[in-house]
Amino acid sequence: MIEGDLAWRSDDDHSPACEFAADVRSEAGYPLRVRGSYNPLARKLTYVLLHRSDGRIYALDMGTRQRHHNPDCHWVGDKHKHRWTEGAGDKEAYEPQDIMAGVTDPVLVWTQFCAEARIRHDGRLKAPPPGQEVLYA
Repeated sequence: MIEGDLAWRSDDDHSPACEFAADVRSEAGYPLRVRGSYNPLARKLTYVLLHRSDGRIYALDMGTRQRHHNPDCHWVGDKHKHRWTEGAGDKEAYEPQDIMAGVTDPVLVWTQFCAEARIRHDGRLKAPPPGQEVLYA
């Protein structure tokens, strides 16, 4: 469970991306954390569920140039999920059928991600700040 509202903040490297992070409380007491990253200019969105000692255990990647190459040489598309397994860790991905919103609607994608991952969020994810257009001289 995640308590409270979540807000996007500027990416530390001052790119056009924004991000958020929050602790996830589990009944079993697992040390979990969730992170989100959104780059409206590159049209990339990622939500990641992390176990503090084991790393990424579940993730959603969306957007241009986000195709994934599985260890069995099978490619999955621009919208894919990673689920940790004993044999492969987080290296295998699959194309989800439950994410219907597009990359440009990160709040609705968050709701769909939480539903499938069985994460209860008692609050809301605020809309990301408007993107700054890059100006060229």
